[in-house]
Amino acid sequence: MNQPNLQSVDWSAISAPEDDGAAAHLTGARMPDITLPATDGSEVALGRLNGWSVLFFYPMTGRPDQPLPDGWDQIPGARGCTPQSCAFRDLSRDLADCGVSSLYGISTQTTAYQREAAERLHLPFPLLSDADLALAEALSLPTLQVEGMVLIKRLTLILRDDRIEKVFYPVFPPDRNAGDVLAYLRAQ
Repeated sequence: MNQPNLQSVDWSAISAPEDDGAAAHLTGARMPDITLPATDGSEVALGRLNGWSVLFFYPMTGRPDQPLPDGWDQIPGARGCTPQSCAFRDLSRDLADCGVSSLYGISTQTTAYQREAAERLHLPFPLLSDADLALAEALSLPTLQVEGMVLIKRLTLILRDDRIEKVFYPVFPPDRNAGDVLAYLRAQ
């Protein structure tokens, strides 16, 4: 079932992901010295981030004029990239007020593909492309395969400098993830 509005999702009709333990090893890990291209034209060296950083990973963004992969809504945790990105957009100032100096969305889609979503959604932060899976492989991130694509399962990392301090996995529903991140940071 493809829903024409990518921002409005009936979460009760979507399969929730279960914690399969695939992200349990991430807390306390250091970010590898990997540089990813960003939709704003910059290159981001993830192992050199300073202060608080939030990295939210999502399988893929859809486009209003293109169908989602067959069965997308039946894949637990797949649906919700646009609502998640919009929630981070809407709370980006609050996150900055809590000391977040870097906020990035990351998927395996190309930078050119992601640029459309960043512009359409008016995101005040860049999206990063891990199209060659360098970061996913270096961190052993949980992935899934859909129609020949390797996609990163939805998770969010909070970093202090280059160390992963907190992992949100699985993330469901995605539109509440930014609020959960903000609550965590306010408690620190």
